[in-house]
Amino acid sequence: MPNKSFSVKIKHKIKPFSKTIKVDSDKSLSIRSFLLGSICQNISTVNNVLESGDVKSAIKTCQKLGVVIKKIRHKSYKIYGKGLGSLFIKKNAELNFGNSGTLARLLLGILSTTPNINIKIKGDHSLNKRSMEKLINLLSKFGATFLPKNKYTFPLKMISSEMPVGIKYKAGVSAQLKSAVLLAGLNSYGNTIIEEQIISRDHTENLLMKNIQSIKITKNKKKIIKVKGKSYLNPLNLNIGGDPSSAAFFAALTLLNKNSTLKIKNVGLNPTRTGFYDILKKQKVKINFKNIIKDNNEIRGDILIKSSKLKPMNVPASLYPRTTDEYLILFVLASLTNGVSTFRGISELKGKESSRAHEMKKILNQIGVKCKLSQNEMKIYGKGMIDASDKKIIVGNLGDHRVAMCAFILAILTNAKTIINNFETVFTSSPSFLKIMKLLGAKFEIQK
Repeated sequence: MPNKSFSVKIKHKIKPFSKTIKVDSDKSLSIRSFLLGSICQNISTVNNVLESGDVKSAIKTCQKLGVVIKKIRHKSYKIYGKGLGSLFIKKNAELNFGNSGTLARLLLGILSTTPNINIKIKGDHSLNKRSMEKLINLLSKFGATFLPKNKYTFPLKMISSEMPVGIKYKAGVSAQLKSAVLLAGLNSYGNTIIEEQIISRDHTENLLMKNIQSIKITKNKKKIIKVKGKSYLNPLNLNIGGDPSSAAFFAALTLLNKNSTLKIKNVGLNPTRTGFYDILKKQKVKINFKNIIKDNNEIRGDILIKSSKLKPMNVPASLYPRTTDEYLILFVLASLTNGVSTFRGISELKGKESSRAHEMKKILNQIGVKCKLSQNEMKIYGKGMIDASDKKIIVGNLGDHRVAMCAFILAILTNAKTIINNFETVFTSSPSFLKIMKLLGAKFEIQK
């Protein structure tokens, strides 16, 4: 599949299907496996890695920091860990995080407390527009310096802390900020205490749980993560499941496409990532989890989906952290369901690859679906399954993979004549997206 910029043109509605698929591997776990493997002792082995643009950026940056990473076979790697505090790069060298906010925040967490790091940092056009103010303020508490002062977007310069000391942090909805603090704490003196006020993705702490010398988690009324700095980390031996966020797009398509069934094999079902499925299961739609296993504190299994009749959704802000990447496809489902759906707690969506709720409102308006958007709430006045063959959807050069995927699904369900520019951005998270869509019977053209 091409890596250069291309557009996708759609002008046909999808027909019923009955298929079994495997989605691309989990991006969050793939990126974390290389970052953590780099600071563990000895050799870590990771299988079923997502080989996408964002993960390749993670591999390149780790190698630039002196880590030996060997590809054993397709999707399998050995990471020769250097241990905590041992990553190194020449003064004023540049690290490029590409499109990945996860890579930027987590790796800067590690580097902020690694000795003698003095680097230039940047991302692609999309990442360079995203505010890093919260991250910079947090890592500054460990003693790291970011220049120029009071600038919160890349490119920037970072100088690591000479004497990092653990901090206390009350974590909010962002798992990336929580992970950055946790990783910075691993190489700080004393203890770092993270009090989780809102449950968010827990992949980082799951992968570190076997290191009882470094991390202790207690769960009473609130989850408390205690990180003991300057301890060694054991190597990883990890098998990564399918990405639940990527799976959600195919699940949504199946639910709305008449007389269709789909089995998605070996998908990550970590409870902090299943908000999308929980929202829909409350409606008693035909979604079931089967063949569930637990490995490295991560749950995986198969997802079975059948076409179902949907009702309007009323999604509270409390579900946002567990549904971050799926809110947009829920907007698509709501637009094609009769009645008014309300989504609260969405203010963080504007800090993603694009101002996501705003972009989705523009797309839904193009097929005649009314939306009301405030800073923290989206109301969608769903019209049911409409025939939009007389309408056009045009998505500009956003560089946002989730918006592009949503527009694609909306087009093949409604028959709207559609052009999605910058579609190559989908390969940052789901390089198999178009291949799977072709297998399900979707018809589209690639325009270079």
